[in-house]
Amino acid sequence: MRKIELVGLDNCNVIVIGASAGGIEGLMKLVAGLPRRLQAAIFVVVHQPPWHKSELPQVIARGSKLPALHPAGGQAIDCGTIYVAPPDYHLLLERDRVDLWRGPKENRHRPAVNALFRSAAVAFGNRVIGVVLSGLLDDGAAGLWWIKRFGGIAVVQDPEDAQSPEMPAAALEHVKVDYVLPASEIGPLLAKLTEQETPQIGDAEPEYK
Repeated sequence: MRKIELVGLDNCNVIVIGASAGGIEGLMKLVAGLPRRLQAAIFVVVHQPPWHKSELPQVIARGSKLPALHPAGGQAIDCGTIYVAPPDYHLLLERDRVDLWRGPKENRHRPAVNALFRSAAVAFGNRVIGVVLSGLLDDGAAGLWWIKRFGGIAVVQDPEDAQSPEMPAAALEHVKVDYVLPASEIGPLLAKLTEQETPQIGDAEPEYK
């Protein structure tokens, strides 16, 4: 993929990941396959109730070679870091920082996958790789469409590999997806995609039924 133009970052890309019911297992398989020197900043939304005290960054960090954290609003983006949306806040991306917004729920959730994906597409265009993992209903499908519309790459966990196949199936129904893989194969794929100097897929106009 081409070099991303971010304040204070060199040769860094943007990966956004959405998951819900059954998605943490898939997420852990994904992060286990990421290299220590991944040339990307990663942003994760997992549906959680607003009263939940999340320890997901600590869980991710134990199974990954990369650091993981709940960001503060306005925090600068660092390459090679996993940013996890805190409960009851949408995680949004600007050109050089993250935003936390306690705005309206989307798809019955805050944080919502669509909100993250949409903001990433607008901020970074064809620099974005979007990943939809296991979950109920269809959060992430519209956001993945936005990523494709702005020239990014769409990756979906194989519904047969997902504990809850509805979110991956909805993405496949409504978006021209580039890759459909078991969760354990997505991490190595992301590493390969972020090493490329130019995008191999993702520039075509997406289809939305």
